[in-house]
Amino acid sequence: MKLAISKSFNPLNWLPRISVMDWYITKELIGPFLFGVGLFTSVAVTVGALFELVRRVTESGLPYGAALEIFLLQIPYFVVLAFPMSMLLATLMAYSRMSSDSELIAMRSCGVSIYRLILPAVIMSLVVAGFTFALQELVVPSASYRATLTLDRAMKRERPQFQERNIVYTEFSKREKSKDETLARFFYAEEFDGQKMKGLTIIDRSTPGLDQIISSESATWNPTENTWDFFNGTAYIVSPDGSYRNIVKFQHQQLQLPRTPLDLAAKVRDFKEMNIAQALERLELIKNSGDEPQIRKLKVRIQEKYAFPFVCLVFGLVGATLGTKPRRSGKGTSFGISVLVIFAYYVFSFITSSMGVKAVLSPIMSAWLPIAFGLGIGGLLLVRAASR
Repeated sequence: MKLAISKSFNPLNWLPRISVMDWYITKELIGPFLFGVGLFTSVAVTVGALFELVRRVTESGLPYGAALEIFLLQIPYFVVLAFPMSMLLATLMAYSRMSSDSELIAMRSCGVSIYRLILPAVIMSLVVAGFTFALQELVVPSASYRATLTLDRAMKRERPQFQERNIVYTEFSKREKSKDETLARFFYAEEFDGQKMKGLTIIDRSTPGLDQIISSESATWNPTENTWDFFNGTAYIVSPDGSYRNIVKFQHQQLQLPRTPLDLAAKVRDFKEMNIAQALERLELIKNSGDEPQIRKLKVRIQEKYAFPFVCLVFGLVGATLGTKPRRSGKGTSFGISVLVIFAYYVFSFITSSMGVKAVLSPIMSAWLPIAFGLGIGGLLLVRAASR
């Protein structure tokens, strides 16, 4: 009796079981998917990286070893781009072959619905989306950044990890009894050597009724006290009517100003070289700067990073439903359909992205509208396929 109870409560019995049909369809998908990854990655890396590296080797004297290292470091970026396209090609090729060989008809005659036949492709699309997100966040940013540093070092133009000249930071805020944002602080430094800023001019209007203009020879950030140490400068206190209230010369003075200008000077990575956490940190730095176009563009790009892995799901659903349509076609037809779908989707995605940057659409809508539209088209095709 105890043995029977233990068997009935075996936790393995609660795990979902993968049927023979699921294994069969999944194996049919894996081959074309790997083929697609190799094909699309090869084409993309040749057009997007190889030609430029060959030109630099022949014309600019880029060493062969550095060129090879840069080439290898750029591959993860193109692999990530290839994943959604490979998912589309895999589902089209696998389901088209099973359809042309009447395997889908045989499965449906046994009572298997079209929704059940599509399920393995959907699950595989989600798995690939997870891999895409992991590579996009953990591998691509660091590899792309290292490729940039390697290129700069090999071309004898290695740049420091900070902005050396003309650091500008503006901060806007709403004053009392005012709905509009006005300038709260303006920070400018002529030079920065990684430790000390030189030739500074600061306009501080953050305190109502009290404006300050500070001109200083140099300044450093004091991390222990979270303040700026200014050296050899002059502070001008300006009255509301525009007249100077007080002028103070100083050898050393501490001021409670934000650390943001120092952070901005140290953040020089391109967006492709940042993961979502780094992009959000960058957004936090510039959100009070008043540079609305740059803030909006960064918000759009962050949402696109969230949305991009789900392109795998869109292409997997669309490819599987198109593949179930009865036809006598080969791999060439599947590849042709893939190219058309990819071109249409990315043109639409480019349009919505531009509309987001131009503030026609919100950042969330500009990034996720192509995903929603693609899933809607895939769902409509699936319903039509099920009604046949």
